[in-house]
Amino acid sequence: MHEVAIRREIIERVLARRGRLHLFDRLDPKRTALLVIDMQNAFVAPGAPIEVPGARDIVPGINRLVTALRRRGVPVIWVLHQNSGDWNFFDVFVRPENRARAAAALSAGHELQQPWRELDIAPGDLRVTKNRYSALIAGASDLGTLLKKRGIDTLLIAGTKTNVCCESTARDAMMLDYKVVLLCDCTAALSDEEHLATLENVIQQFGDVMTADDALALLN
Repeated sequence: MHEVAIRREIIERVLARRGRLHLFDRLDPKRTALLVIDMQNAFVAPGAPIEVPGARDIVPGINRLVTALRRRGVPVIWVLHQNSGDWNFFDVFVRPENRARAAAALSAGHELQQPWRELDIAPGDLRVTKNRYSALIAGASDLGTLLKKRGIDTLLIAGTKTNVCCESTARDAMMLDYKVVLLCDCTAALSDEEHLATLENVIQQFGDVMTADDALALLN
């Protein structure tokens, strides 16, 4: 778990701009969904080719959260990365000797592409695959259509990496007029510094930042 807190100077900047720290006094369970992003073996399993060790630390918190959200009727959506053949990420950002293993780990049907075994995934939960960092960029997934059909306008965001797929999805969600809450204790990055940078970016420009318990309190 990342032991970080948003810096006082950032909090004061937010208060000066909008007069309050948190954006929302209440969240409507009927219009809210949880996105759990990339909590799959390729990122969570020890020794996996694109491992984020801190992602294992947030599993208990995510499991507690999904249980509480199901009681409130809030949809839980597991967003899993799955490669498509038209993205040259691995050719550009991964060294040649590691490309094949990293790409295979996120290929459809590969064991490492599947959700981490310790996650509490229920039969009534939803699953979406994406092929870009953001699940909401055009052509990345059918998440936008799924949300629209269910009348969802508020997104709680959990998963990994905080500063890559979680932040990318949060930014696009805000730009598409969703209310965004990034869950600081249910997201993980490779370092405290990267995690904190996203928290501070999001709370200033793209949405709210809360603990899971704080978000649940607003859903009551």
